Amino acid sequence: MALPPVDVVELFPDLQFAFMELLSGLTPDEWDRPTVCGDWTVKDLVLHMLGSHVGMISGWRDNYRNPRFADGLDISTWDGLLAAIDRQNANWVAATQRISPRLLVELFRTIGDAFVATMRAVDPMELSGPVDWAGPDPAPAWMQLAREYTEYWIHQQHIRDAVGKPGMTDRRMYFPVLDAFARAIPHNLRNSSAAEGTLARLVVTGEAGGTWSARRADKTWELIDEDLPAAATVTLDQDLVWRLFTKGVRPTETVERIDIGGDPNLARPIVEMVTILA
Repeated sequence: MALPPVDVVELFPDLQFAFMELLSGLTPDEWDRPTVCGDWTVKDLVLHMLGSHVGMISGWRDNYRNPRFADGLDISTWDGLLAAIDRQNANWVAATQRISPRLLVELFRTIGDAFVATMRAVDPMELSGPVDWAGPDPAPAWMQLAREYTEYWIHQQHIRDAVGKPGMTDRRMYFPVLDAFARAIPHNLRNSSAAEGTLARLVVTGEAGGTWSARRADKTWELIDEDLPAAATVTLDQDLVWRLFTKGVRPTETVERIDIGGDPNLARPIVEMVTILA
């Protein structure tokens, strides 16, 4: 039996509320704290998040795209797409540096509320574009919504880590992130040769954790909701998994926290998954 969609629509308001509460309590020193996102400070990261929300509202609500996004680049290639995204992000953060933290909070409250309303207005079952880290094919809109939810959650975690605030790791808010990440398993196993019916499994331990299994069928892989013996199992704790899959840490840096059972060659593509565009 196939897995049900990742349902995050009604979680966006709570994510927005929690983020505004976090931003409203930041001190001047905390706004300038470094993050794991390259050279970006907390303020830079919030500026980036504001720009992402602006882009999503413009695209989903208004059907408008940045007309200069692909200038001079071939975005049909992975490298070209990443270069265009990196350039757009860098240009936005550089151009918005004059915004004060106080004004940034005010803008984020308005834009964030509009972003939430936009996400809630999307028909989750309509066909949309691909979520590139989960595969190149068009995907249902619920997967797009799940991707946006994970990005909002991840960056909020980056800021919480930077300023020493507790993360949003309760099951209600965090399990959908893990469930969305797991949708990348079949794409990451695409080059793994295995007999028909072979299973590979990801197990995440902790309050928000779960188990996801992919089965080889018709020369491809599919996620299934069945508890059958697996040829390879990767077990990660919930504090590690989001950092690992978003390049916050590398597998070689946390090898003692990665438990691999069975075929290591089949497990490796799961360990090396990247669930962001990076």
